[in-house]
Amino acid sequence: MEPEILARLARVEARYIELNDEMTQPDALSDHVRLTTLAREQTELGELVGRYREFMQAEKSVEEAKALLREENDPELREMAQLEIDELSARMEAIGAEVRVLLLPRDPNDEKNVIIEIRQGEGGDEAALFGADVYRMYQRYAEIRGWKTEVMSLSENGIGGFKEVIFEVQGQGAWSRLKYEGGVHRVQRVPATEARGRIHTSTITVAVLPEVEETAVEIKQEDYRIDVYRSGGHGGQGVNTTDSAVRIVYKAGTPEEIVVVCQDTRSQIKNRESALNVLRARLYAREQEKRQKELGESRLAQVGSGERAEKMRTYNYPQDRITDHRIGQNISNLPVVLDGALDRLIDALVTFDNAERLKALGMGA
Repeated sequence: MEPEILARLARVEARYIELNDEMTQPDALSDHVRLTTLAREQTELGELVGRYREFMQAEKSVEEAKALLREENDPELREMAQLEIDELSARMEAIGAEVRVLLLPRDPNDEKNVIIEIRQGEGGDEAALFGADVYRMYQRYAEIRGWKTEVMSLSENGIGGFKEVIFEVQGQGAWSRLKYEGGVHRVQRVPATEARGRIHTSTITVAVLPEVEETAVEIKQEDYRIDVYRSGGHGGQGVNTTDSAVRIVYKAGTPEEIVVVCQDTRSQIKNRESALNVLRARLYAREQEKRQKELGESRLAQVGSGERAEKMRTYNYPQDRITDHRIGQNISNLPVVLDGALDRLIDALVTFDNAERLKALGMGA
C-alpha cells in the first residue's frame, strides 16, 4: 500500500482512538445528542480502522517470516515461512484494494429511502405489462432485503400492465443499491397479446430518486398549483368516489412544467404529501445531475426518452439472458432475476462504479 494512503489511515486510526476517549468524558455522557454524533462518526471509521490494523499486523508478520528465511537453513521451516509470506502478501494486496474503495468519498444519499418511477415507453400494452413485471421485481428485491415498499401512484392499462407506477422503497441503504437502476429497460419476448408468436421489443423508463428532506429543497407555494379530483384506477370504491387525487403542477425555473400525480390513498392530505415528496425528489435529482455535468462526472444510469435505441439493460426471454449494456455484463436465469435476485447485477455495477471513481482519483483500478 502506498505511503500516502498508510499515512492517511494512521490519521483515521488516531481520530478513532480520540473519539473513544471523547465518548468516555462526563460532558459527552451527559449529552445524548453529542454522544450519538460521536458514536456515529466512530462507527463510520470502524471498518477502515479494522482493515488498517489487519494490514499492519500482516506486514509485521511478513517481516518476521522474511527474517526467518534469512536466518533459517531447515528446508521445511523455510518452505513454511515462504508460504506464510505468499499468503499474507496476497491478503495485504486484497486489503489495499478494499481500503481504496473505503476511502472513496461517500455518497451522502446512500442510506436514504428511494422513490422509483416506472413508465411505459415504446411497445403499447406489452410495455405496460413489462412495467408491471419490473415493478414486481423491485418489490420482491425489497422483500428479500427486508425493506418496505409503498405505492404512491398507479395508472393501469386494464389488462394487468402499468402505464405508470410511482412507489417508495424504505430501508437502510436502499439508495446505495437501487441508484444504478435508473434508465431505459428493454424487453424482447413474445407478448401475451401476440397471436402469431412473434418476438416484440418494448421499453420502459425507470427513474430512481433519493428521498429528500423538506429543508433540502425549497418549494415556494407561488411556484406550483395543486388540483384535486376524483381518483380512478385500482384504489377501490372509497378512493374512486371522493376528491382525493392530487395533481401538482410546478413551473418555476424549469423549461417545461413538472407534473406529479398521487392518488393511491383515499386521503387527500396523504396524497398531497406524497406528491410534494416526489416533486422535491425530482427537483433535487435535477440539481444533482446539473452539478455532475458541470463537474464532468459520469453516471451509470440516465433516464432517456424510452426509445428502443436508448437502452441500459435488455431482458431477452428467448435466450434467457439479461444484458447490462453499461458494463457489458450478461447473466442467465431471467425468471430468477425477475423474482428479485438482483444482487449479482447490482454487485457488478457497484464494482464497476468504484473502479471508475478510483481511476478518476488516480488511485488505480
